[in-house]
Amino acid sequence: MKHTAAKSAKQETAQSKLSRPNMRKLAPGEKITERGITFERQRNGDGIFTVGVMIDGQRIHRVVGRESDGTTRTQAEDFIARLRSDAKHDRLSLPKGRKIALSFRDAATKYLEKLEVAGGKDLKAKRMRLERHLVPFFGDTPLSKISSFDTERYKKQRQQEKSARGGDRVSAKSKEQGVKPSDKAGVAAPGTINRELAALSHLFSKAVEWGWITHRPAKLCRLKEGDGRIMYLTVDQVAALLEAAKASDNLQLYLFIVIGIETSMRMSEILSIRRENIDVQRRVIYVPKAKAGQREQPITAHLVTFLTGCMDALPPGTPWLFPSAAAKSGHTVEIRKPFIKAVREAGLDPALVVRHTLRHTAITHLVQAGIDLPTVKRISGHKTLAMVKKYAHQNGEHIQAAMDKLQDRMKLA
Repeated sequence: MKHTAAKSAKQETAQSKLSRPNMRKLAPGEKITERGITFERQRNGDGIFTVGVMIDGQRIHRVVGRESDGTTRTQAEDFIARLRSDAKHDRLSLPKGRKIALSFRDAATKYLEKLEVAGGKDLKAKRMRLERHLVPFFGDTPLSKISSFDTERYKKQRQQEKSARGGDRVSAKSKEQGVKPSDKAGVAAPGTINRELAALSHLFSKAVEWGWITHRPAKLCRLKEGDGRIMYLTVDQVAALLEAAKASDNLQLYLFIVIGIETSMRMSEILSIRRENIDVQRRVIYVPKAKAGQREQPITAHLVTFLTGCMDALPPGTPWLFPSAAAKSGHTVEIRKPFIKAVREAGLDPALVVRHTLRHTAITHLVQAGIDLPTVKRISGHKTLAMVKKYAHQNGEHIQAAMDKLQDRMKLA
């Protein structure tokens, strides 16, 4: 009895296989399904192949083709294989409106990959903002499902992180040292959060452009940045930092700080200076890859003399002003550790005085020296005049000096 039942089950299994003999035996209206592929014999005698599979949690039903058109089981299997392959790239070839949800995490990865291939601007900063903050927060949330409520929660969380990391401590420390600090000093200041939101906004725009989503999923409201006071060093603090740099074991540190203080150039711009881009006759440094586009950076007469001596001391044939045999690029790309050590040696706080502080210091002193803002913009390489205006501190000594000049002119004293 058991032998008969087993034999019957074996025959039934054989008949349910999607083989050519079994397909030929089917009467109109009958069908066979195996491994997500269905073959059905229609009333006109033709056969039709369809697939019905679960891929990434989504049921996919598609007509592959008809037997009379030459469609075979192998082609149906290939079709399923393509669906699974496409799913790995979050791009199922489905009708409009039925595309699989692309998570924010995967969208961020693809976004950075495409920008890198296309030579996108500010890629390093975008990668940092995404990987450190945006991706950990939005994670596997479908890109198309991110709402304005979600972005508001993100802003709130980042502001709370600032508070938890001791924004008040930084402010007190800056007063103690006499460093001119930002009113919003801290890890997650409004300006910092706004730049993260700008990266998120750019990802949304590109996702629409590349067809990942049909429209921007959320409206982004930036935080108010207030006066935007910039941290900068006083003349005495600059002198102390330079003295500390002279005593540093790193022979490139003093040169780096001098260029930063006398030009307002960004760290990456300074470290990637090529000898051929220094024009001592015209007193400019050509910057081919600046944040706002290529530009010529004006330099002081003192810096011309200083750079000439530094270039003469470089090994023959060295193309870089900051050469590094260990770096893949051929030039130094990071100078953080020796800079921090010099900041401490100068009696300053590394939490307040960072490499970008040199740029803020140069621009602020240009403004306080009475240089008009359009000229400052030309020197600093900022994209807009509005970006320079924040350096015109309302409580700067140059403001009072200007009022004294007005008083003298009007003979009010």
